[in-house]
Amino acid sequence: MSTSASAVPASGGMTREHRKVILASSLGTVFEWYDFYLYGSLAAVIAAHFFSSLAPGPAFVMALLTFAAGFAVRPFGALVFGRLGDLIGRKYTFLVTIVIMGLSTFLVGVLPTYETIGMAAPIILVLLRCLQGLALGGEYGGAATYVAEHAPQGKRGLYTSFIQTTATVGLFMSLLVILGCRLALGNEAFSEWGWRVPFLISFVLLAISVWIRMQLNESPLFQKMKEEGKRSKAPLSESFANWSNGKIVLLALLGATAGQAVVWYAGQFYALFFLTQTLKVDPVTANLFIAAALAIATGGFIFFGWLSDKIGRKPIIMAGCLLAALTYFPIFKGLTHFANPALEQATINSPAVVVADPKDCSFQFVPSELKSHVKFNSSCDIVKNLLNARSVSYVNEEAPPGTLASVRIGETVIQSVDIRNLSPEDAKAAQDKLAADLAAAVDAAGYPTKADTSQMNKPMVLLLLTILVIYVTMVYGPIAAWLVELFPTRIRYTSMSLPYHIGNGWFGGFLPTTAFALVLWTGNIYSGLWYPIVVALMTFVIGSLFLRETKDVDITHG
Repeated sequence: MSTSASAVPASGGMTREHRKVILASSLGTVFEWYDFYLYGSLAAVIAAHFFSSLAPGPAFVMALLTFAAGFAVRPFGALVFGRLGDLIGRKYTFLVTIVIMGLSTFLVGVLPTYETIGMAAPIILVLLRCLQGLALGGEYGGAATYVAEHAPQGKRGLYTSFIQTTATVGLFMSLLVILGCRLALGNEAFSEWGWRVPFLISFVLLAISVWIRMQLNESPLFQKMKEEGKRSKAPLSESFANWSNGKIVLLALLGATAGQAVVWYAGQFYALFFLTQTLKVDPVTANLFIAAALAIATGGFIFFGWLSDKIGRKPIIMAGCLLAALTYFPIFKGLTHFANPALEQATINSPAVVVADPKDCSFQFVPSELKSHVKFNSSCDIVKNLLNARSVSYVNEEAPPGTLASVRIGETVIQSVDIRNLSPEDAKAAQDKLAADLAAAVDAAGYPTKADTSQMNKPMVLLLLTILVIYVTMVYGPIAAWLVELFPTRIRYTSMSLPYHIGNGWFGGFLPTTAFALVLWTGNIYSGLWYPIVVALMTFVIGSLFLRETKDVDITHG
């Protein structure tokens, strides 16, 4: 492949060299996303092995928080690798990222659990997640920039849309590998040790990815800048210290990537967690549903990327954000109705009410044992933990100060227990009796322990999940082209990477954790949806008013 500017024609069809660039960039990115999302797909299993000292609800939240740690450091990876990409080139920068990602993922597969090495296990797990996040922070900007700088004028939306499929395809691949391992090993063996196999497979994918990327040449636009001596000497200061560019970075974050990110994570990851954790759908069944929805709708990335070359990036992304915000509540309530109708009916017929002194109730997002090595032992916290474990949605009713908490399920009232002043033996006995009494009341009220597959309306569940993925393709398909076109070539890698990874790493990456924390706090299984709705509406307003359309911009200058 020529490394001259002539490799970027003003128009024309997709050449053999273009296909090579897209394929090589996309495959490497698929593998990297596969590595990254394995953890998210296995959050429930990882919670049991690495946060086993916590109650199930807080343990799952902590597992999600560790998942989010990888997202938290993505912007720092964007700064480090974005700067390198603008200084030394696109090719070698995103080659390094795949090596870091692959090795850190492999090490998760061999990491001892909490039962073996105690607190060192979750600490090392967090560090490995941070390495994954740093690598991914440099990966996406490199791949998107590299492909866009090879694309003909008027086809950048189409060309970069293939990169946009990689996150979903990587998730799809991780779900398939997990499903295959579950079916081959059985749920018990998979939960015990088989969950490590998908992580170990990443070493093979690493070798393939490195070989593929070694076949590539440097971006023609970067090579031309290098030959002409026009490379940026200080990409960070040019990107962020200069207000004319820094303003665009801020608007790209708030008016594009933040909303895109929450729609992406709500439509795929949160939907999966909602099915398994809230609706108690069997993990294999839930993974099959998500995988099928992804398979049906993934072509939307290409379609909306192509369409953005015709009508613009902005209207498609804004429409996706608005549609998601307006329809999330009915869609997720529909998932409850069609996936676990017994749960919906029990909630209607026998609503749960927690009557408690508000001062007796903790915000269980942060496990108290991390502070004082004391679990949530108040009467309010104990009963709420038990209800959350059964996915019983409840409302809160204030009681006079000092009142022992109780829960009313239909006409049945059950008093909670306060074990803070009891001996360990008496505390356990009191909690066991409360758990048994509450379980009996919940069962009598018709709350199911798991979703009954025979009662599911599977076509409707699949339809609703497919609609969620279509929203994902609308906001994600054109976003790479839009970000690339907003910034000049000399600082493009750095400038586009930061808003993308703050949006996807912070606004999107913390969505599952924040959403489930809101559910734990309010008791309403749908409360978590307010987070993506508010962020998506913010992006719709800011993006519509303040960001420009870019589809006809010439990116060969600057």
